[in-house]
Amino acid sequence: VQLVESGGGLVQPGGSLSLSCAASGFTFSNYVMKWFRQAPGKERELVARISTAGYSTNYADSVKGRCSISRDNGKSMVYLQITGLKSEDTAVYYCNAVPFLGTGDYWGQGTQVTVSS
Repeated sequence: VQLVESGGGLVQPGGSLSLSCAASGFTFSNYVMKWFRQAPGKERELVARISTAGYSTNYADSVKGRCSISRDNGKSMVYLQITGLKSEDTAVYYCNAVPFLGTGDYWGQGTQVTVSS
C-alpha cells in the first residue's frame, strides 16, 4: 500500500497550490480520502474530506471557501487545491485513506507547503 503526495513547495501569500496524492495497493474507490496538515508545534488538522464516489466533501473552517478536494477513482488519485494562501497555511500536508467499511487507515509521507514572500 502506498500514498504518495506531490505538489508542495514555496508559495507566495495570496497564491495557490495544487497537491496530488497517488494511491496504490488497495481498492481506492472503497476509501474515503482526506487531507490533513500539521504545522510546526501544532496538532495535525483535518483540512478536507471526500466521499468514496466524490459526491460529498467537507472542509475545515480555516480553508472553507478557498479550498477544493477532488478525486479520480479511475486513476486512484486525490487532489487538493487551495487559493488565497496565507502564512498560516504553512504545514506538512498528508494524504489519508480510510475504508468506508472496516477499520485501519493509510497515510502518505507528507509534502511540505511553505507560504512566504
